[in-house]
Amino acid sequence: MAKIKHVLSPKLFLTLLLTVAATAAAAAATNGLDSPSSKIRRPWPFKKLNKPVVLMISCDGFRFGYQFKTDTPNIDLLISEGTEAKSGLIPVFPTMTFPNHYSIATGLYPAYHGIIMNSFTDPVTGDKFNKGLDPKWWLGEPLWVTAANQGRKAVTYFWPGSEVPKDSWTCPKEYCPHFNLSVPLHERVDTVLSYFDLPVSEIPDFLMLYFDEPDKEGHDYGPDDPRVTAAVSKVDTMIGRVIEGLKKREIFDEVHIILLGDHGMVTNCDLKTIYIEDLADWIKIPADWIYAYSPVLAINPKWGDDVENPGEKNAEVVAKMNEALSSGKVENGELLQVYLKEKLPERLHYSESSRIAPIIGMVGEGLVVRQNRTGVHECYGDHGYDNKYFSMRSIFVGHGPRFRSGKKVPSFENVQIYNVVAEILGLRPASNNGSSLFTRNILSPFGTTGEVE
Repeated sequence: MAKIKHVLSPKLFLTLLLTVAATAAAAAATNGLDSPSSKIRRPWPFKKLNKPVVLMISCDGFRFGYQFKTDTPNIDLLISEGTEAKSGLIPVFPTMTFPNHYSIATGLYPAYHGIIMNSFTDPVTGDKFNKGLDPKWWLGEPLWVTAANQGRKAVTYFWPGSEVPKDSWTCPKEYCPHFNLSVPLHERVDTVLSYFDLPVSEIPDFLMLYFDEPDKEGHDYGPDDPRVTAAVSKVDTMIGRVIEGLKKREIFDEVHIILLGDHGMVTNCDLKTIYIEDLADWIKIPADWIYAYSPVLAINPKWGDDVENPGEKNAEVVAKMNEALSSGKVENGELLQVYLKEKLPERLHYSESSRIAPIIGMVGEGLVVRQNRTGVHECYGDHGYDNKYFSMRSIFVGHGPRFRSGKKVPSFENVQIYNVVAEILGLRPASNNGSSLFTRNILSPFGTTGEVE
C-alpha cells in the first residue's frame, strides 16, 4: 500500500518573518536556512501587502501546447517573468476534472481523497457520487481548509469541492460563491479582484479562481478545432484582466499567481471503438456490471452469494477479456488492457480505495468503449486517459516573489502543488502525497531578498 507522506514545511515561521520586521534578523537565524551564520536574510520589500498572498487560477481542459495555437501575450508575460513546467503539468489518473482539481487542492491521489472519477458508484455501498456536496465523499484536507484551520482567510470561486463544509470551512457566502456556469468569466475575475480593495488586514491570504474554458469547446469539437483556439484567446484575455487589475492596485509584483489546468484533451471518434459485445465468444459482460466505459472501463461483477471466491472469479474475467482483446479478432482490441485494480501499474496510484471497481480497463489514447454497435460515427474531444500520454498534460506557471523569473522546471505531478502553496503562505501542511523537498526546486527562499552582513 502506498503511504501518505506526512510533511512539515522547513520554514514554518515564514509568515512571522514577513510580518514582524522588527524580529526579522532573529527569525532568519533560526529558520533552518542553509546560509552562513554570519549573514541574515531580509524579507522582500512589500509596498502594499504585509503578507504573502496566493491567487491560483485553473483553466479547465487547457492542454499543454494550447498556448502555441494563437497569440497569448498575457500568459507569455507570466511565463517570461515566472517559473514554468517546461513540458507541462502532469495530472493524476484518471485525468478528469473533479479528481484533478481535488488533488491540486489536497496534494492527494484520488484513491486517498476519495473523488475517484467525476461520477461513480461505490462498489461496496452502492451509493452514487455525481459531483455532490455530501462531506462523506470528500476526504483529505484541501488548501482552503488548511488556511481556515490556521486562522487565515481563503476565497474560492467555483473550485470543485470548495462548497463542501469541512472543519473550520463552511463555504462562507461572501467568500465562496456557489457554482453557476452562467456567470461570465470577466465577472468572476472582477469579483476576485475586488477582494484586493479591502483594507490590507482583510485581504484574503489565498484565492482560487476557476474557468470552465477551454474544456467545453474541447469536448464539443476536439482540441484542433478553431473554436478551441478562440476559447484559448478568451482565457488569455481574462488573464490579462487579472494582470491589469493587480497592476492598477500596484500589487502585481507582490501577489503570487499560479496559473494551471487540470488535464489535457484528445480527439476521439466512434470509428475508434472497442465493443464489449465483440468479446462474447470468450466471455459475456452484462451491461449492469459496467460502471463506466471510457476513458476508464470500470467493471464490478455481480456474483451471487453462492460464489465463495469472488476475487478468483474476477481474475478469470480479466484473463478471458485480455485473451479476447489480444486475439486479433476484436476490433481495436489490442488498445484496451484489463486489470484487477490491485494489479494496475503502481505509477497510477489507483488501487487503495474501496470506491474503485475491482476490474479496471486502461483504454488507449483517443479510443472509446461501447457495449453495442450503434451506427453512430462522430468525433469530439475527451480526457480521462492514462496520465502518461502527453495529450493529457496541462500547464503550470508560477509568477510572484517566490518564483524565479524565466525559470523552467521539469514536468511534475499536480499533487506537489499543495506543499508549494503551503510553503508560500507559511502554513502547516496536512498529510499528503507530495514531497516537502519539491518546494526547494520551484521556489526561491524569499523571493526578491537581499543578503547583508
